[in-house]
Amino acid sequence: MLATGDRVAVNSYVSKLFDLNGRVALITGASAGLGQHFARVLAGAGADLVIAARRLERLEALAQEFSGSATRVVTVRADVTEKSDIQAMFDAATAQLATPTIIVNNSGLARAASSLHMSDEDWDVVLNTNLRGAWMVAREAAQRMVAAGVPGSIINLASITGIRVARGMVSYAASKAGLLAVTRNMALELARHDIRVNALAPGYILTDMNKGFFESPPGLDMIKRIPQRRIGRPEELDGALLLLASDASTYMSGSVIEIDGGHMQSAL
Repeated sequence: MLATGDRVAVNSYVSKLFDLNGRVALITGASAGLGQHFARVLAGAGADLVIAARRLERLEALAQEFSGSATRVVTVRADVTEKSDIQAMFDAATAQLATPTIIVNNSGLARAASSLHMSDEDWDVVLNTNLRGAWMVAREAAQRMVAAGVPGSIINLASITGIRVARGMVSYAASKAGLLAVTRNMALELARHDIRVNALAPGYILTDMNKGFFESPPGLDMIKRIPQRRIGRPEELDGALLLLASDASTYMSGSVIEIDGGHMQSAL
């Protein structure tokens, strides 16, 4: 059993390990769902925020939540498929705060269709956002950190569908599989600059966007195939997010953390 003094020392060490005070975190796709949640979590750990998405009014509403707190927030309207938007996003971050050293590459979308019926247009919009857009954000972030001579952490939001496919999700699965390849390759290339690149691969996580589906018969049937017999809650991603964002993971790069209630272990 630890003595009181030892417990205090351990608690202090753990708190410092996950402390993000003095750091700037940039979150894309922050206008709703997991992006909003991630912003709140990182601010709670002490980070200042750059929140970006296409819907500026929703970003400004989120920023209001931090009014009166120590958290500084910059809101930027940005479309990750537009290189000029990405550059402007980082320019605003640097001008108003500092070079972002925590990047949460969260922007993403899906178009459900089988391989036989996926249109060229739907394929392009998914791959342009989930893969090309995420890569352009990660590249810009890395270039800025290298130029500033600062270490950092890039966290790509992948999915278990990038590892294990699902019917009707051909473009989404392809985009997330590609993002995992980007994650590993950038981790290799950026290690000498002390820039870590890792990925979160969530399974099914409850959000306002998918709540209706998971209350429907097909959604309930899908839940039965998850070993824990439930879908995840956004807060169940918090530990992995803070691990990758903080000094608790300084020797991790190219890692993929699956958070899926054991779904990856279930039988095909």
